[in-house]
Amino acid sequence: MRDTNILQSETDSLIEVKNLKTYFPITSGLLKRKVNDVKAVDGLSFKINRGETLGLVGESGCGKTVAARTLLKIYEPTDGEIWFQGKNLANIKGRELSRIRRHMQVIFQNPYSSLDPRMPVGKIIAEPMEVHRLYGSSKKRKERMEEYLTLVGLSPYFAERFPFEFSGGQRQRIAIARALATQPDFIVCDDPISALDVSIQAQIVNLLQDLQEEFGLTYLFIAHDLIMLRHICDRIAIMYLGKFVEISPSRDIYDNPLHPYTQALLSAVPIPDPKLEAKRERIALKGGLPDPANPPMGCNFSTRCPQVMDICHEVDPILEDRGNGHEVACHLYR
Repeated sequence: MRDTNILQSETDSLIEVKNLKTYFPITSGLLKRKVNDVKAVDGLSFKINRGETLGLVGESGCGKTVAARTLLKIYEPTDGEIWFQGKNLANIKGRELSRIRRHMQVIFQNPYSSLDPRMPVGKIIAEPMEVHRLYGSSKKRKERMEEYLTLVGLSPYFAERFPFEFSGGQRQRIAIARALATQPDFIVCDDPISALDVSIQAQIVNLLQDLQEEFGLTYLFIAHDLIMLRHICDRIAIMYLGKFVEISPSRDIYDNPLHPYTQALLSAVPIPDPKLEAKRERIALKGGLPDPANPPMGCNFSTRCPQVMDICHEVDPILEDRGNGHEVACHLYR
């Protein structure tokens, strides 16, 4: 079912982001004068290769969803570049952006709110095809819609039913079918399993992996479950207060976490073996995330880091490769 008439890139990178910033203005007074910015995303630079799954991890409020939605141009970037298949999306608007958006889709976190309750399932899946004028006729779109329902493990006979008639796992399958309807190359999976029962989560993850293998999809996978990400991601990026503190191949980040924040996150992940769990030392971080409108001087993590040094309060560290594509932004390794 995959369309071969897609944009091509001269490199293996499907997406390349350079110094991406997304600030939200804070205004005050009757005239709504700008007094400050909330720095939700503050200078991200990274690549996502074709067919790869990049995991994005961090505490709630660190900017993960804002970063993902900026990639899709749901939010306008304040600064930086977003290169997708050879075009800088930061400079594109209107019809050209709409044409490219066909190749970029999103699966939202909550399947109970991401589907229109007034529309039958068949219409929900067929609507993106109509918007992007795919397949030429309503009959052909109906056939494709039924194919996508079957592809995600649902019966085509469900097409006339409404979202409230389905369970959470079934609704997320419908959302996946909708994302596939435009034959995308890149899908943002915005924590798509956290609202589901544990027994259903593995089914959805397996489905996403099968679809990736069949259609050559590229994923940005946002999640809080570090154990699950280990099995589905090729690389993992750790985000803290709008910035990446560590990016690494999946196995390396679990076997050899370098940044103190990554070490703290992993120390909170339970181990199935009770003996090993009892011996393990947990790293308890003090306080919470600083105000993104007033971040600390120097390193953003300096107010909570158990290994903080004087330089951490003065100089903001940059991501540096420590070998094998394992990058970390920390003064401990300079």
